[in-house]
Amino acid sequence: MGVLPVVIVCVVVIEAAQKRPLSIYYLCVNTLATMASVNRVYSALKDLVNKDQRGFVTPAVFNSFASVAQMNIFNKLFEDAALNKRIRNAQSDAGRDKSRVKQANEDLSIFSKTSTVSLTTGVGDKPSDLARIISVITTDSPAKNVEIVYDEEKIDYILRSTLSAPSTSFPVVLISSDVQVFPTSLSSVKMRYYKQPQGINPVSGAKVTTQPRFGYTVVANKEVYSAANSVDFELPEHYFAELVIEMAKLIGVNLRDQDVYAYSANEQKMA
Repeated sequence: MGVLPVVIVCVVVIEAAQKRPLSIYYLCVNTLATMASVNRVYSALKDLVNKDQRGFVTPAVFNSFASVAQMNIFNKLFEDAALNKRIRNAQSDAGRDKSRVKQANEDLSIFSKTSTVSLTTGVGDKPSDLARIISVITTDSPAKNVEIVYDEEKIDYILRSTLSAPSTSFPVVLISSDVQVFPTSLSSVKMRYYKQPQGINPVSGAKVTTQPRFGYTVVANKEVYSAANSVDFELPEHYFAELVIEMAKLIGVNLRDQDVYAYSANEQKMA
């Protein structure tokens, strides 16, 4: 397998409210990975905070906000996807490899997952890592689409209807605190959904169910990054800048009313 190109990711932070740079500097990171590394994000965040003498970010503080920052950006992906869809409908999307719709869909596909939900008298548990449902189908052959309902008033109307009452050919599922499928004779359904973002093992690259965490060992009274004790973000590497800025906001560094410019460029490895 070939080596991925080295990418330099830089962030320029400008205090827009004052119409002048509060601190202009570059957070440049070499990366060979496809997912955002906690080591790179933590190192950049420390540089950002220390640059303006706004305190010191400890691993404990970083780890307490890492999963929150990732979830905030994950939720924003859905907002971006909806916006990009409107852009495409307005025929303003660049298309092909530059398509914003394509990029959003590719990023969200990382979190796509399928799970079989077992039912007892039509009731089953939602997947523990469920974030948003994409579709539900039956597990028989041929599989049938299951109409998804979130409103209990609507499901009551459907169940009372003589024209649209659920059947094995046209089943309906109510998503609430659990999964309720009608008719109740169905023993299982297959759910495709976006799972909650979790982490990546930085050594093997495998997905893990734990949240991002900066792990370290202490050498000569200094914290030294330990991949074996760390968990990377599950977001792609191109969200590096957003993770840094989001983490800064969460720990109380005032980055409001600013423009954040991030760019990346392929570069040959320096000798």
